[in-house]
Amino acid sequence: MTPEQVAAACKPLALELGEAFSRCPSTLRRARLLGISGWAFYITGRAGALGDVRAETVAAALGFIAPEAVADGWDAAARTVPPLEVATANLAECCRWGAARLGGSPEVSRLAGLLGRAVEAADGSAMPLFAAWRAMPVSDPSPGARAAVGLLLLREHFAGAYLLAVRAAGLTPLEAVLAGPEGETGAAACGWAPPYPPVGPLVRRRLWAEAVTDRLVSPAFRALGPVEGTELVHLLTAARPRARGG
Repeated sequence: MTPEQVAAACKPLALELGEAFSRCPSTLRRARLLGISGWAFYITGRAGALGDVRAETVAAALGFIAPEAVADGWDAAARTVPPLEVATANLAECCRWGAARLGGSPEVSRLAGLLGRAVEAADGSAMPLFAAWRAMPVSDPSPGARAAVGLLLLREHFAGAYLLAVRAAGLTPLEAVLAGPEGETGAAACGWAPPYPPVGPLVRRRLWAEAVTDRLVSPAFRALGPVEGTELVHLLTAARPRARGG
């Protein structure tokens, strides 16, 4: 497989597995322990790695969530707990989930190693959220935790690359969401309010942006080569049932 083919094959797996921990009931309980809502924990847990910045900056980094929805979560959390503290708690939950859900696999050490090498080789230019997360210290050295953090980082790398590609395609983030598989349902879930623009003319641009995303992320997989890149795809596919609780 070429690096771009590896990127295309890994993308749906990384996007799903990289945020699976955030839907875990234990992760949601952490929000209550911090005294904030689940939405505030999601927004600040994800963007808190940027530090104490304004909601407008967070909205620009996240891209696909409506600025008003970002501000609701970010400002509500900031009144109670510092953003970096929420991000640290989020990272701890990611490690806990990885150790519990992925740690029992005999291949988890190999998965963690391949993910770590890909993430280390990734180009973080114009991807502030990915770069901020890559700089976060990880205190849990267990293979399951390292694999989960690698998935989180790879997800943020894909998300950052897609945001760049969407803007290069002449699409707004809202238009990209509408042209995606979830359409208006996805737009509403991301906090965008109707009326929405027509989708028809947008689909071709979104498909172009998907291809550009693969190209932007492909340098991360050049560090692995075709054999190990294919192996990573297989390991991610095998990890999916465990991540889902199977």
